[in-house]
Amino acid sequence: MKTLTGLAGLTMAGFMLLSCSTEVKEANYQVIPLPQEISVMDQATPFILSNGTKIMYPEGNEKMQKNAEFLASYIKDLTGKTLAVQAGTDGKGIILQLGGNAENPEGYQLKVTGDQVVVSGPTEAGVFYGIQTLRKSIPAAQGVDIALPAVEINDYPRFSYRGAMLDVSRHFFPVDSVKRFIDMLALHNINRFHWHLSEDQGWRIEIKSRPELTEIGSKRTETVIGHNSGKYDGKPYGGFFTQEEAKEIVAYAADRHITVIPEIDMPGHMQAALAAYPYLGCTGGPYEVWKQWGISDDVLCAGNDETLKFIDDVLGEIIQIFPSEYIHVGGDECPKVRWAKCPKCQARIKALGIKADKNHSAEEKLQSFIISHAEKFLNDHGRQIIGWDEILEGGLAPNATVMSWRGEGGGIEAAKQKHDVIMSPNTYLYFDYYQSKDVEQEPEAIGGYLPLERVYSYEPMPASLTPEEQKYIKGVQANLWTEYIPTFSQVEYMELPRMAALADIQWTNPEHKDYQDFLQRLVRMVKIYDVYQYNYAKHVFDVTARFEPNAETGTVDVTLSTVDNCPVYYTLDGTDPTTASQLYTEPVKIDTNCTFKAMAIRPTGNSRIVKEDIAFSKSTSKKITALQPVNKQYEFAGISTLVDGLKGNRNYKTGRWIAFYKNDLEAVIDFGQPAEFSKVTLTTNVEKGDWVFDARSISVAVSEDGENFKQVASEEYPAMTLDNPNQLYEHTLSFEPVQARYLKVLAKPEYSIPSWHGGKGNPAFLFVDEITVD
Repeated sequence: MKTLTGLAGLTMAGFMLLSCSTEVKEANYQVIPLPQEISVMDQATPFILSNGTKIMYPEGNEKMQKNAEFLASYIKDLTGKTLAVQAGTDGKGIILQLGGNAENPEGYQLKVTGDQVVVSGPTEAGVFYGIQTLRKSIPAAQGVDIALPAVEINDYPRFSYRGAMLDVSRHFFPVDSVKRFIDMLALHNINRFHWHLSEDQGWRIEIKSRPELTEIGSKRTETVIGHNSGKYDGKPYGGFFTQEEAKEIVAYAADRHITVIPEIDMPGHMQAALAAYPYLGCTGGPYEVWKQWGISDDVLCAGNDETLKFIDDVLGEIIQIFPSEYIHVGGDECPKVRWAKCPKCQARIKALGIKADKNHSAEEKLQSFIISHAEKFLNDHGRQIIGWDEILEGGLAPNATVMSWRGEGGGIEAAKQKHDVIMSPNTYLYFDYYQSKDVEQEPEAIGGYLPLERVYSYEPMPASLTPEEQKYIKGVQANLWTEYIPTFSQVEYMELPRMAALADIQWTNPEHKDYQDFLQRLVRMVKIYDVYQYNYAKHVFDVTARFEPNAETGTVDVTLSTVDNCPVYYTLDGTDPTTASQLYTEPVKIDTNCTFKAMAIRPTGNSRIVKEDIAFSKSTSKKITALQPVNKQYEFAGISTLVDGLKGNRNYKTGRWIAFYKNDLEAVIDFGQPAEFSKVTLTTNVEKGDWVFDARSISVAVSEDGENFKQVASEEYPAMTLDNPNQLYEHTLSFEPVQARYLKVLAKPEYSIPSWHGGKGNPAFLFVDEITVD
């Protein structure tokens, strides 16, 4: 790929002559997603985009006419110029035409000369993506002409399925908001809109044969405040889409070459439906539309023939509204506790001859019966199902496509079974997770930590699959669940700019991806966000601060950077930085307790302040060695995290914590020379619902030679109970003062989760943030 750095052989004076002294700004084809191949025509004359430019399309092709009208509207939005749209493909101007390599129907060629801009593709969709590249290359500037450098771009998407999911069930967003979301997808070359329409907390799509679904199931009496606090807002909440509104959205998306994939989640996440039709549940109710977040134990009764009729009725109307090949049937997070006690479900298990095996309970296999029923209905009507990776449990429906959300494991297993896969791992692509470690300055989120850089780092093709198995990875999707997202403005904030990173993952071949290059392209992309007044998150323009313990100097070294290399000022005394503070020029070496703050200063406004409390103890920035491995999923900066002087908050995914799983935390600190100490403190982070438990024991040993250790303190802790709160647990072991060069800390995790927990018998995670030695 050739990098476009400017217009070779043509000066700005030349621009002025070409445009009769009107100011000219230059287009830049380094857009998001990055095209596969950009070839600059050196020494060639650029095309000048002005008010007199025409956009032409093949006569009689309504889709191409729509493409032309989109391009004209985009140019109007960005530049204020009004371009004429007309049929025909001869003459000077912007020509939209069909043609080219049909191997990838969404590919396109963009060719710019002094007289013409030609966008061609084998399909109207391909031309549309060429239009998006042209649109994003044009600077947002009013009252100027635009110079389009002579170029040939040959481009195509890496994946045919490029998706984004919006949940409208926990919180409802009206038609105009959904259309705005679709516009965001089009800007990022995303071609699948996964629309989550049913949930325990609300049913959002009209089903005419089942009117109570919206009359009753779309309304909850009130909503829990925060993270299931037990307190409620006292405000009725509801909303749903009529079938006509849904069809309007389908058509709006189709004009932009986006397919809407509806999701009706089954057999779990159905309490809103049970509130409308209680006889479909195992207990018969009464049920209410759920007011809290989480997963209800009340699900569709798999032993009730009326449940099968209900599924047929609902899906029968869904396929009349949505023409998509795929219909999403959920299949995730379906508790089996009701089925285990339900006579009808147990009778169904017996009638089907279902037997438990070492991998699946009989009830898990019963779920496969429900999913297979839905699949047969859809297949009989020419459709295919997608389900979350739980549909693997109990045996996969024959033709199902798997959407892998619990990491990549489900996708890998499905690909090995020769099933198509959409990769959607929560560890990289759940946009309801926090974007910043400083959660106090963020709108409330479900938890987690998913910064832009981590999203961008995702590679969807698992190396553990063979090339033949990798062919089953059909696409990539990001998801936005809306428990804690009550407004569409917050939807935009959570999606953008992470959707830009998603776009590169979905479209651009990995050899062309580079995060620093992406950041430079993003600086230009957000100017388009500004034109449409998207409420995007601006973390990328904050100061990036890296805190690294330096065992050679005994300091914590702080490295600061910004995406645009603007001036950064910092303080060490807790005061807010100003231009009178210390200007950052090189890494800052810190060797004592301080409150570090840094801020980028720009003419357009200052960044948010980065703040960290650095607390020194005798172990800070000393050499540390792990004798047992850190869990790879939560390794972050590795074992040195335990001596970096930084404490973590309640969010264990910020990188301030590291995890141990299926083995102990066993680490040795080398003080370099004998030192005296009498106290060791270790803090753990407990989130029992995520299988994150406290330590069961901690011991401290010392050594002169690093090989022969003598234990000086130990403590054991009882197994956690259901009543133990999720919080930080600080464990301090005090002992008579000793002198030694080496100190070993051994912390044992919970190796068998207690029986009261859903993960009973499994090992738990142990999260630790710092070893403090005094």
